[in-house]
Amino acid sequence: MTASDLKTVFMGTPEFAVGTLEGLLGAGVDLVGVYTQPDRPKGRGRKMTPPPVKELALRHGIPVFQPQKLRDPEAVAELQQLDPDLIVVVAYGQILPQSVLDIPRFGCINVHASLLPKFRGAAPINKAIIDGEKVTGITTMLMDAGLDTGDMLVRKSLEIGPDETAGELHDRLALLGRETMLETLQQVLDGTLSPQQQNDDESSYAPMMKKEDGRIDWSLSAQEVHDRVRGLAPWPGAFTRLDGEVLKIAQTQVVDGAGDAGTVVAASADGVDVACCDGVIRIGALQLPGKKMLSAADFLRGCQLEKGQILE
Repeated sequence: MTASDLKTVFMGTPEFAVGTLEGLLGAGVDLVGVYTQPDRPKGRGRKMTPPPVKELALRHGIPVFQPQKLRDPEAVAELQQLDPDLIVVVAYGQILPQSVLDIPRFGCINVHASLLPKFRGAAPINKAIIDGEKVTGITTMLMDAGLDTGDMLVRKSLEIGPDETAGELHDRLALLGRETMLETLQQVLDGTLSPQQQNDDESSYAPMMKKEDGRIDWSLSAQEVHDRVRGLAPWPGAFTRLDGEVLKIAQTQVVDGAGDAGTVVAASADGVDVACCDGVIRIGALQLPGKKMLSAADFLRGCQLEKGQILE
């Protein structure tokens, strides 16, 4: 079988999925349809904006489908009419019902941004950094009715930089996801897939991030705070409170020092140093409500933040 013989449906929504769709286009598979989330209002003007995957699909003349709920009988029937041999799923944003999983003869293959069974769920990239992991990667798997519980196909790992943010890791994993899916595709074509069952005893969960997850707990260690700040960048972003106001923080590093947790121990153009339970975090960028994110030097020119002040 060649790639052009493989009738394929792609399901994905955000920028993370774009690279894999480009890879499938380059590989020459017969893309008979792209499924993505409905257009959403975005920005201050709340203008209806198509997902990145939709924009790419339309540029290549691929039919686009945007059902509100994929499990609706009408949506399932529409998908059955496409008669795909394979469905590739990358950050689609909807759970595939069994009625969809049963359609393609080669199954539904998901590209997941962790080394399964670790970090099943919606936010594996954030969770890996927040938990202080040194290595993560991509796993392709045959989807089943569970949440990221299907048999693993291909796993590829990469190291996480000590100061790497979730946004930076996202971009690198998107490229690795494309590579991993193309290797998996070749195994589909060659008939050499070798599914491996996940060990549920080794599994962990990475739930969807919420804005409240950005709140910093200064009673954690300096390394834990640093990992949390970079794991929350760029979204939802890390924050604390200064005199009752939300203070967003970014660009942290662990430095020498000590003090009571949450207390500013130094404030200079080099950064704002805040004590944690076992050390000090230096904050390089800060932002008050309605303002821009500023370097510590620029922030301190317009906001009084001194040694001894307490961040909540």
